[in-house]
Amino acid sequence: MKIAVANDGNYVSQHFGHCEGFNLYFIESDAITYKRFVPNPGHKPGFLPVFLKEQNVDVIIAGGMGEAAKDLFVENGIDVYVGVSGDADEAAEQFAKGILKSTGEVCTEHHHE
Repeated sequence: MKIAVANDGNYVSQHFGHCEGFNLYFIESDAITYKRFVPNPGHKPGFLPVFLKEQNVDVIIAGGMGEAAKDLFVENGIDVYVGVSGDADEAAEQFAKGILKSTGEVCTEHHHE
């Protein structure tokens, strides 16, 4: 299984579309076996769910995202965990152990610069 954590520095990004990039974690037998960083190729409506599907991602973890993005991830067969905060590696480890919780809440309002 491959999961992506939207991150800014070492922390889970609070808005996946504007994150620095994605830590991709490979998980086998409830443990992380490999990690690599993929820079965010840019925030364009509908692009990132397809981009991460092309990276063979099964799960996206982020602090927040909009309803449309969540729906696009689901349409692409990617499970969504939102409402996550803190250290990105710790979030991935919690997911691998089956203890990471998603609030399921999506952003209803966005302010873009």
